[in-house]
Amino acid sequence: MKRIIQVEERPALKEAIPLSVQHLFAMFSASVLVPTIFGIDPGIVLLMNGIGTLLYIFLTKGKAPAYLGSSFAFIAPTLLLINNPSMGFSYAQAGYIVSGLLFVVFAFIIQKFGTKWIEVVLPPAAMGPVVALIGLELAGTAASTGGMISADGAPIDPKAAAVFIVTLSVAVFGSVVFRKFFSVIPILISIIAGYALAAILGIVDYTPATSSSFFQMPRFQLPTFDIGAIMIILPATLVVLSEHIGHQLVTSKVVGRDIIKEPGLHRTLMGDGLSTAISGFVGAVPTTTYGENIGVMAVTRVYSVWVIGGAAVISIIIAFIGVVSGAIQTIPGAVMGGVSFLLYGMIAASGIRVMVDAQVDYGKSRNLMLTSVVLVTGLSGIALKLGEVELTGMALAAIVGMLLSLIFYILDKHKLTNDSE
Repeated sequence: MKRIIQVEERPALKEAIPLSVQHLFAMFSASVLVPTIFGIDPGIVLLMNGIGTLLYIFLTKGKAPAYLGSSFAFIAPTLLLINNPSMGFSYAQAGYIVSGLLFVVFAFIIQKFGTKWIEVVLPPAAMGPVVALIGLELAGTAASTGGMISADGAPIDPKAAAVFIVTLSVAVFGSVVFRKFFSVIPILISIIAGYALAAILGIVDYTPATSSSFFQMPRFQLPTFDIGAIMIILPATLVVLSEHIGHQLVTSKVVGRDIIKEPGLHRTLMGDGLSTAISGFVGAVPTTTYGENIGVMAVTRVYSVWVIGGAAVISIIIAFIGVVSGAIQTIPGAVMGGVSFLLYGMIAASGIRVMVDAQVDYGKSRNLMLTSVVLVTGLSGIALKLGEVELTGMALAAIVGMLLSLIFYILDKHKLTNDSE
C-alpha cells in the first residue's frame, strides 16, 4: 500500500523534489491557460502563483495543503474589459485588488459570524446559475479562438479545425479513460497532443520562444483604477468565495483533518485574498485553491505542505526562465480553443453541480424563480448603467440573484411565501 505523507511531514529532499514537480505538473496547464487567454506574460502569473502559495502556507501555519493557481471565475469579466477599446487588462487588475481585499473582509466576518450568511445572500439556487454563466458566456469565445467560428464568413481552416478537435477529444476521453496520475492531468496531455499535431501541420509560430532569452524578468504592470471596471470584476468574488469553502471541505475529507476549524476558514480565506490582491498590483491574475491540487493529493496520498511549497518554489524559478514563457506563448489558438471549449463547459457544469450537491428543491417556487431569473438575466444581454458603471452578464445576474435571495429570505421569515406554508 502506498505510504501516506501527512500534512506537516517533511519528506527527504530526494523524495520531495519529484513529488513537488508532480504537483506543479498537474496544475501547470490550467494555471498558464488563463494568462494565455488574456494575452499577458505567463511568467508573472507563475511567479505570483508560487509567491501566493508560499504566503498561503505561512498564513495557515502550514496546516492547510493547497496550491494557489489562476482562477477561472474572473475570465468572463476580465475579457469584457480587455475587449473594451477604452480599457484593458490593467483595469481588471484594480478589480482583482479590491476583490482580494474583499476576501480579507470576508475572512474577518466569517471568523466573527460563521458562514450561514452566505446561503442567505447567495443560496445554491442562485449561486449555481451564476457559476454556470461564467462558462456559458465564454463558450463562443473558445470556439472563435479555436478557429471554429469565422467572423468574416470565410471558410474554416481545416488544419485549425483538426487541431481543435484532436485537443478537445484527448481532453474529453482522457478524463474518462486515463488512470492514476494521468487521470489528474488530461488537460496537459491534450495540450501536448494538440501542439504536436499543430507542429506537424505547420501552424505553430515559434517566434516568441526563439526571441526569448534564457533568463528573463517577468513583465510587471501597474493597475488602473476605475470604479466601473471594478464593479464588473467584483461579482466573481462571491463565486470564488463559495468555491474556496467547497475546496476546504473536500480537502478536509481527503487529508482526514478539519481544515475549516484548524487552522480555520478565516486563515485560508486571508491567504487566498492577499495573494489575489498582490497579484493584481503587479500584473498577474487572481488566485484560487485548485481542484487539481486536491485530485493530486487524493491519487498520490501526499498531503505535505513541504511538497506543495516545493512546487511553489519551482514555479517561481520557472517564471524567470524566458524560454518557458516564450514556449507557452507559441501554443496555437486552435489548441487553446480546444482546451478552453471543454473547460468553459466544465465551469458551466460545475454550476449545475452546485445545485445538485445542495439538493435544491425545485418544487419550491422560490428556488425555481431564483434560478430562472438569474439565468435569463445573465444570458439576455440586458445592461444596467449606473453612472459610469455598466452591469451586464454574470455581474448583473449575481446582483439580481443576491437581491432576490434577500427579498425571498425576508418574505419567508415572515411566512409570506407559499413555500413557508
